[in-house]
Amino acid sequence: MDAGDEDGGDVGVTREDAAILMTLKHGTKRKRRRAGSTCEHGRQRHRCKECGGSQICEHGRRRSRCKECGGSEICEHGRQRSQCKECGGGGICEHGRQRTQCKECGGVSICEHGRRRTQCKECGGGSICEHRRRRSECKECGGSGICEHGRRRSTCKECGGSQICEHARQRRHCKECGGASICKHGRERSKCKECGGSQICEHGRRRSRCKECGGSGICEHGRRRDGCRECLAAKALTG
Repeated sequence: MDAGDEDGGDVGVTREDAAILMTLKHGTKRKRRRAGSTCEHGRQRHRCKECGGSQICEHGRRRSRCKECGGSEICEHGRQRSQCKECGGGGICEHGRQRTQCKECGGVSICEHGRRRTQCKECGGGSICEHRRRRSECKECGGSGICEHGRRRSTCKECGGSQICEHARQRRHCKECGGASICKHGRERSKCKECGGSQICEHGRRRSRCKECGGSGICEHGRRRDGCRECLAAKALTG
């Protein structure tokens, strides 16, 4: 044993020891950096609008997902590439839906009630406002989906809503466009008896117009509300 060891002098550090020390040092820095990346709003700081995150563009969206900014995640069809059917996006399932929102696939965004978790009233979804409507579509809350005409922006003809087709109808309800809500009998699927539509009651009528079911379209006089003289006269007096 040499004098350096006896006197408690510096012991030589091997390359392996130095590598371990550097790994520990940088690992600690990475952990600190990771911990500090969460802002006071509970989001990643670089993606937080309130904090002016570096990945948020001038339009208030993630830069990579912003059409106006030509974001890298936007495909030639103007959609998020991962969610685009035409592009064969990885987020699209075999049923042609977003995998996370597909009931058949057991999507993680679907709750026990068979709805999108964020939009489910029973689950207290984050998109449901105090008026028990979707926050974005609530007039009282000034929802972003409500246009200047007081309608849903996407279904407003005056605004040229994205869901309005070339025939000036809602695309999903348009026969010419082969809308998703149109059945093989050329009717709205929900109102088709042959298809067992959801709006058809056990008496074979539209549920809203069925007296036995107490349909919402039936007035206190036992007639269709929109064709009842008494109801229309009363409405004219109060209106």
